[in-house]
Amino acid sequence: MEKVRLDPNQLPPMPVALAGTMVEGRVNFMAAGWITRLGFKPPLIGVSINHRQWTGSGIQETGAFSLCFPGPALVEKTDYCGLVSGRNADKSALFDVFYGETPGAPMIRECPLCLEMRLYQTVELPSNRFFIGEIKAAWADGDILADGQVDMEKFQPLLLTMPDNRYWTLGRPVADAWSVGKALKKEKHHESVGH
Repeated sequence: MEKVRLDPNQLPPMPVALAGTMVEGRVNFMAAGWITRLGFKPPLIGVSINHRQWTGSGIQETGAFSLCFPGPALVEKTDYCGLVSGRNADKSALFDVFYGETPGAPMIRECPLCLEMRLYQTVELPSNRFFIGEIKAAWADGDILADGQVDMEKFQPLLLTMPDNRYWTLGRPVADAWSVGKALKKEKHHESVGH
């Protein structure tokens, strides 16, 4: 198939979260989609937030934040939190807010999965700040777990695609990671040993 050159702002699907922190003494949440895992030990995750966003100043002020991952039932409230600034509206009033062990990291009880973090590092980018957080605790609804782990089919996390700006959920699993390629690895190893 022939490749077609596109505008460089084509992005793979991204998880959607409600980033929470305290800003000027008030609980605030914003919709965030530019999120990625960065490390295993310590467990690090990063979120990119535009310089204009009120939430970013709160993360800098408190050194703490949360990422609360909504399911499809919260899509309207999630989108609202991306449309309205916490400077002008109390978005925390939409949710049942709870706290774990990290002061300054409010979380949303209605979100099936919540991570509380201490700020590990901030990277200044031209239009955004990339906040890297060390995950201090994870909180999940019991009904999305299987064998003590989050079951993605039960959870159905929201995903964001750009530039079409649409919310999605996951489809069916395709294969097991670090497993499906083992037969090919073995085959290629035998080929290289045989030569």
